[in-house]
Amino acid sequence: MADVDIVVRVNGQARRAKVPPRLTLADFLREKCRLTGTHLGCEHGVCGACSVVVDGEAVRSCLVFAVQADGAEVTTVEGLAGPEGELSVVQEAFREHHGLQCGFCTPGFVVSVTAFLEENPKPTDEEILEALSGNLCRCTGYQGIIKAVRAAADKAAAGEA
Repeated sequence: MADVDIVVRVNGQARRAKVPPRLTLADFLREKCRLTGTHLGCEHGVCGACSVVVDGEAVRSCLVFAVQADGAEVTTVEGLAGPEGELSVVQEAFREHHGLQCGFCTPGFVVSVTAFLEENPKPTDEEILEALSGNLCRCTGYQGIIKAVRAAADKAAAGEA
């Protein structure tokens, strides 16, 4: 099957490429865009390490073909920091509350939580747990992650974000 021309807006920048139809969005981001913050864990959509935001929704980039993202706006963990490199409220909360562990799953958590808080800026503790259920931490350090999400939500609700 012939390669396909695509244009994907990644972290605000248009990226044009000719890709094989079965290239995953995760591999497109890592190999073609050189954005290696998107990690590949299980490659079956279970662990959430490869989470990115596509047109406002967190998705598992290992389950999406790059051609399916043609014309879409994609945000990776590299796109969350401010223009001068300042951490986003979620990134800062993960740093402050020791939600980082070994760091392998962190980009997926941070991207998923960012999308979750944009959709649900005042979550209950149960909603936070539900939102985190799609991401796995092999270090099992969930308490710091949960505290980080609560802190980021509270900071955003107080208008500090």
